[in-house]
Amino acid sequence: MYQRIRNLREDKDMTQTQMGEYLQCSQRIYSNYERGDVDIPTAILINLADFHQTSTDYLLNRTNQKAPYPKS
Repeated sequence: MYQRIRNLREDKDMTQTQMGEYLQCSQRIYSNYERGDVDIPTAILINLADFHQTSTDYLLNRTNQKAPYPKS
């Protein structure tokens, strides 16, 4: 899971600091998310999925389908 989050960030050429600013957390906290040192809160996980236009299931390695689910 954590490698996917890092890869998605790097695909957008963003730094951890920039992602932290988007998520309203510090670079250190965001780095902890990417390393798997702390569990990612649900709200942050949803924000990451929305930002990367994917599903939380993709971020959590529950599917390899990168496309987001249709909005209901």
